[in-house]
Amino acid sequence: MCRNIKTLFNFEPPATEEEIKASSLQFVRKLSGFTNPSQANQVAFNQAVEDVAAAARSLIDSLVTTADPRVREIEAARAKAKSALRFGV
Repeated sequence: MCRNIKTLFNFEPPATEEEIKASSLQFVRKLSGFTNPSQANQVAFNQAVEDVAAAARSLIDSLVTTADPRVREIEAARAKAKSALRFGV
């Protein structure tokens, strides 16, 4: 799976439409192998992004958990620390 796609479920505040669309775009790029599709494929590519975004929103809205929501700032700090350990920066 594409490493740029982030978990969007169970965050406070909830995932925005922009975050869902960005993840959907990354997913479709990975599946299609296109960063920027040709004009001949642009309509199909854009439709796929919209379809994936709708499915992702439906999934996120349908999921249930008893866990406390994760705080974005804390998760971002953890990711930064993990990256620093991995890459030594």
